[in-house]
Amino acid sequence: MDYSYPISHDWSTQEVIDVIKFFEYVEKAYEKGIKREDMLTVYRRFKEIVPSKSEEKKMFAEFQEESSYSSYHVVKKARESEDGTWIKMS
Repeated sequence: MDYSYPISHDWSTQEVIDVIKFFEYVEKAYEKGIKREDMLTVYRRFKEIVPSKSEEKKMFAEFQEESSYSSYHVVKKARESEDGTWIKMS
């Protein structure tokens, strides 16, 4: 991994950890696969920290530019999948 995660200096240490965990789960969805429920759990926590849709889009775009992984598509696939499904992006 030769890129950085989008974070805000206004967040607490725990919030930074939780946002980084969300982006790590996006990576896992591409690299190994991840359980739908786990992805949605970390996304819900991400939304507690970043409730603004415009800020979310900005962070997703920054992360995709750095990593080439689409957070939007991972979350969309997780939402559209059924319980117990593994999310594996290609």
